[in-house]
Amino acid sequence: MIEIKTLQETIVDCTRCPRLVAHREAVAEKRRPMYADWEYWGRPLPSFGDPNARLLIVGLAPAAHGGNRTGRMFTGDRSGDWVFATLHKFGFASSPESQHRNDGMELRDAYITAALRCAPPANKPSREERLECQPYLIRELELLTNVRAVVALGKIAFDAYLSARSSMALEVPSPRPHFAHCETRRLSSGLTLIASYHPSQQNTQTGRLTPMMFESVFQRAKMVLLGW
Repeated sequence: MIEIKTLQETIVDCTRCPRLVAHREAVAEKRRPMYADWEYWGRPLPSFGDPNARLLIVGLAPAAHGGNRTGRMFTGDRSGDWVFATLHKFGFASSPESQHRNDGMELRDAYITAALRCAPPANKPSREERLECQPYLIRELELLTNVRAVVALGKIAFDAYLSARSSMALEVPSPRPHFAHCETRRLSSGLTLIASYHPSQQNTQTGRLTPMMFESVFQRAKMVLLGW
């Protein structure tokens, strides 16, 4: 879709949040020794995937030395290892490994976006920064007309998706859903929202999120798309 491509070009040039601009550029300049030979992306991250997708995955934000380095969402860090291995297992990705933006990875019937497009300091965006990025998510929701299942990775992504729906005057359940792993809500037009703990090292290394728990989310999404 031409409109989605144009939107991503706009996102990559975004400078709305001075704190995030300064942080992403500082990280690119002060590279970790293991990435000394990398040319960091150091810009806002565009979304990635099939514009006709029925599965939409909403993340939090790029990792400082992950997406901010590689130029692709969930690529170059351990969270991405979990995401793409699981997507591949359920037929949504062409490979279980995503290493950089030019590695030939393709998503099938899936599209990855995020609440924020720049790496925030300490992975903690401000409320104002989340609001600045929201129009991009809203526009994507308008353009991705085939989506039938949404997987929100983490509470910030979960809240960002519901807030975007509210801004679009789309149905948001009342009372508003509480975030919980595998929380599933059927929304208007047959769309289903599924929540998941974020596959951050804080969650995966402590056992709060296990591979089986994470796979159960995408198993549920797959069942939604199959009409079960």
